[in-house]
Amino acid sequence: MTPMREDSGYAYAKAGWIIGKSWLGDRITALSSLHTLSGLDRLIFPDDYHELPGRELLPSLEKRINRRAVRQILSVVNSFPRPPKLLIRMIKGFEYSGLKECLAHISGGKSDLPPVSDIGRFNTIRYNAYPDVAAMIKKTEFENLLSGDIKSIKPGMDLTAIDAKLDRRFYQGLIESLSQLEADDCEAASRVIADEISLRNCFWALRLRTYYQKNEIETAKYFLDFKMPGSLRRGKTSLSHEAKVSLDFPLDFRQNWNGWKWERFLNQDWQQRSSDTALHWKVDPRYFQNSASQYLYHLSYHGFHSSPMSVSAIFCFIKLKQFEEDLLTSVAEGLALGIDSSSVFKLLAITSEVN
Repeated sequence: MTPMREDSGYAYAKAGWIIGKSWLGDRITALSSLHTLSGLDRLIFPDDYHELPGRELLPSLEKRINRRAVRQILSVVNSFPRPPKLLIRMIKGFEYSGLKECLAHISGGKSDLPPVSDIGRFNTIRYNAYPDVAAMIKKTEFENLLSGDIKSIKPGMDLTAIDAKLDRRFYQGLIESLSQLEADDCEAASRVIADEISLRNCFWALRLRTYYQKNEIETAKYFLDFKMPGSLRRGKTSLSHEAKVSLDFPLDFRQNWNGWKWERFLNQDWQQRSSDTALHWKVDPRYFQNSASQYLYHLSYHGFHSSPMSVSAIFCFIKLKQFEEDLLTSVAEGLALGIDSSSVFKLLAITSEVN
């Protein structure tokens, strides 16, 4: 057994124990019948729940959910004496998200620093310099990337182009890190990454056309036009292919989407006449995003259990923990708005057995 396999085996054992206690799989049923935010807090933090008013409890709960997820991910990745770059890149994803949140706050005219993840020794952004973006990202991988955008970052600005630029850099780093692993060590991860990029492109196509009325040329420039490297390549088409195909389909006529690769993630709330003409249907980008997220969760769950002793398994573990964090945060936000958890599950297209 190679040293990498030995390290992966130890990390996998630790990850398996964490997943077994997560709020996924069989335990998700307990989340589907909640009516209060305090009830959620007591359920998921029985030894550390906070007696606070709802307005104060939500940010406290979200912070603890994030902190626990990041801490558990770091504990597994730090099991490797020299963590593979693929896993480091996944941890850096929290920093990409944090930077996006900071930029969104600045665009929204907010002077306070938004909640950001503490990724320990992997931190590079100086959040204490907020809202001075130039100082925050000095001598980091973001400095050159955003050098032409820093002066334009101000309240009210459209962040679409910057978000796309950050996504492109993040996913490019993931793909490059795959090429540093042996083929059987990254098979599951490569499939998740390829499908996630394809689905991300499709969601952006739907979002930009629906909410911003972008035309085909304006929309396509935000696609991540990647191909998987060498032996990881699945076909010769770019990962933006399905999104480009979708640009030809009308947003209000369901039948034209029949046969599209990701058709099953479209909302199905449409009626038919005897002439088989679809009525009252319009594509719902949020529904597509939620359904695609469920698919990627199942893909990661399968990859985690089918590829033990591999770096891919730890990659899938990180994806599962991120999914759990998103789920718990969504339930918390829904409860804070007076929406019970079963209704949140419906909005997220989640069944009571997410496994």
